[in-house]
Amino acid sequence: MTNLNVWDHLSLAQQVAQMVVVRASGYRYDRQIQYPAWEPDATTLQTWVQELGVGGVILLGGSAVEVAERCRQLQGWANLPLLLAADIEEGVGQRFSGATEFPPPAALGAIAQRDLNRAIELATAMGASTAAEALALGLNWVLAPVVDVNNNPANPVINVRAFAETPALVSALAEAFIRGARQFPVLTAAKHFPGHGDTATDSHLELPVLPHDRDRLDVIEWPPFEAAITAGVDSVMSAHVLLPALDAEYPATLSSAILTGILRQKMGFEGLIVTDALVMGAIANTYGTAAAAVKAVEAGADILLMPPDPPAAIAAVVAAVESGRISPDRIQASLQRIQKAKARLHNLAIDLDYCQTTPAVAIATAIQEESLQRAGKELLAVPLGVNCLIVDDALRSSFLPRTCPALTLPPQWGFQERLVIDQFTPVDAITALAAKPTLVQVFSRGNPFRGNAGLSTSAIATLQHLQQQGAVAALVVYGSPYVYRELTGALPANLPRVFSYGHSPAAQAIALQALAG
Repeated sequence: MTNLNVWDHLSLAQQVAQMVVVRASGYRYDRQIQYPAWEPDATTLQTWVQELGVGGVILLGGSAVEVAERCRQLQGWANLPLLLAADIEEGVGQRFSGATEFPPPAALGAIAQRDLNRAIELATAMGASTAAEALALGLNWVLAPVVDVNNNPANPVINVRAFAETPALVSALAEAFIRGARQFPVLTAAKHFPGHGDTATDSHLELPVLPHDRDRLDVIEWPPFEAAITAGVDSVMSAHVLLPALDAEYPATLSSAILTGILRQKMGFEGLIVTDALVMGAIANTYGTAAAAVKAVEAGADILLMPPDPPAAIAAVVAAVESGRISPDRIQASLQRIQKAKARLHNLAIDLDYCQTTPAVAIATAIQEESLQRAGKELLAVPLGVNCLIVDDALRSSFLPRTCPALTLPPQWGFQERLVIDQFTPVDAITALAAKPTLVQVFSRGNPFRGNAGLSTSAIATLQHLQQQGAVAALVVYGSPYVYRELTGALPANLPRVFSYGHSPAAQAIALQALAG
């Protein structure tokens, strides 16, 4: 429980610092930091937490055990309890090895199209299991669920992170996830307001512009946010998108008309408004640290997530208050909401071994199996076949460890040779492929900073070449249902093929076993 006396005696700078959540590596040692431009070393991080008094930390990377130690370390440094957050839309194992990884939320949407009640049951269980595993590590803010309606197949950044393509399904599944998670003392977050599902631009790189009017937003984009608010969601994350019909000048993250006028006043949301990461190109490229921080607070944000320079962001907001640009009451309103949110969090004794014994594994398996799509005949063993894996980036394919099923199972069926092709493979290299029976495994989904959601030129060339040679023996697509639909349209109806929403080794095993009957 928070100490009210400490809150009452915070200086202005300390009050503003409570509105800042910084990013840090979940790895134990500085030499393991993966993103040095965004993740401070331990000494700097301790200064931000202990001396500046930032309100929270968002963690990325490391094992479950390392993150548990990091969370204890951070709370030990802090004078006030910290918000410890993670983007764990697909379970804690999405970010921290050893914990449970779920298929992306779109898998639940696929199940819902056949059996809505079953999908709601699984979404509730997924929310509860994610919250319980987060607490086992010391995390208390689950930055999920995504409640965007992904009605644009070319969306490079939301894509299968969304539950579905219709507001009704997204609303039902988001409510279920939130209800499940709220069985535990963690915060949840609905994102990305006022809607990021119909964009074809990655806001990590540049600012998307949406032409929709208020009537369209009322019918498509906003119902899931309203459903999440009704379900008791603790926070709503803004989208770095420009909607000229609502605010012709500022993106939603910096727009008072959107964050205060619509989210606070029209929808009546009383919880935390948190910006999406302020280091993202859609904001950072135009506004920088100081201007973005001040404009976001003016717009109604309570939490500034990942400003590029946290001390500068705090100083800029303090200066804006001291100059009269921002009212002290505006800061106090956010501080009261932060204090209320932190008061809801308390220590719950969940042993770290819960990540090993939790029912989450069974829930993740059920979602994976029940969302799987299979067509064509069974895969037959072949002599001297090729296992061709097509990935976005061969050097960043964490889902392909040496022992993963995508590599170890195909040789049992005669696909002894191995070929890995990614978007960086020269197209000229594709023509050297021999016309051998080939098991094609495609790993493709929308990913931040990639800029597109489809297959690369070399991937398409590979498939076309194999098809022309009559060499495709079977197809497995992991990740994007849009890519699966595109590829299967040109294949023989009886060709063995499987689609899996998940990329993980567990998902690979389920998909390949289904392929082989």
